[in-house]
Amino acid sequence: MPTLAELESWLGPIRVTPAPIPHDCSDGFLAAYWRCPTAYLDNRLRAAMSPFQMLGDVSEGLTKLNDDLRSGDWTRRYGHLADLIELDCGYRFVTAG
Repeated sequence: MPTLAELESWLGPIRVTPAPIPHDCSDGFLAAYWRCPTAYLDNRLRAAMSPFQMLGDVSEGLTKLNDDLRSGDWTRRYGHLADLIELDCGYRFVTAG
């Protein structure tokens, strides 16, 4: 991925704008299920997310997520997300001109 300075040298002045993800996003990319963590336990859904293909074996993390969901630890830590209608997950629009 080019740096912002490289993009600006090629395109001229650029503007970087946050692209918050709505709570009901159904697109299926990595951050789409930020409010529905059980989706990450679904093999079909993970298979469609390219970052999971690059990570390799994620079974340890999935076991931890499943355990946290069952015990309520996930809700205690992240339950406040249920009150949000969108979340800044770090995605950005980069526009030139």
